[in-house]
Amino acid sequence: MKDTEILDLYWAREEQAISETEKAYGSYCYSIAWHILYSKEDSDECVNDTWLRAWNAIPPKRPDRLAVFLGTITRNLSLDRWKGKHTMKRGNEEMFLALDELAECVPDGHNTEAVVEATELEYMLNQFLHTLPERDCNIFLRRYWYVEEYSEIAKRYGMKLNTVKTSLFRTRAKLRGFLEKEGVVL
Repeated sequence: MKDTEILDLYWAREEQAISETEKAYGSYCYSIAWHILYSKEDSDECVNDTWLRAWNAIPPKRPDRLAVFLGTITRNLSLDRWKGKHTMKRGNEEMFLALDELAECVPDGHNTEAVVEATELEYMLNQFLHTLPERDCNIFLRRYWYVEEYSEIAKRYGMKLNTVKTSLFRTRAKLRGFLEKEGVVL
């Protein structure tokens, strides 16, 4: 079923919308949750909560890209659940590592309000990502959006582990330079 048809079901308040959404995007959303939480139960719960959030948000919202809309909900729910646990028992430390790597080139949340509103920062990050070659952009998103391990990224793109690490290091340096050029204080 096409996204427009699924969205029409939401607008008509047909419960079939949820089952069609799960068929089309269940594994995608589960993958996002899994790479953050590393727990089947927590990932399943976040995915189910995603369907509820989508049901409550559509209408009045009509997302242009359903996959991005659902992925964002799943990611935010998963990050909230991960933060709520305040422990590394549920993951293999990838979340801490990924956040630490980005910390050196993205401003602290407490300082962000003084420098640029969150929407402006999001806009700048999207601009930056569009300047990258496709592979570098995909590697960056796999690490920092999907929180994939280096080894998974290397396997996915047929690269050596050190090549992935070097690519991410260089991309973070480019991001730092890009944000500094845009006037973001790091």
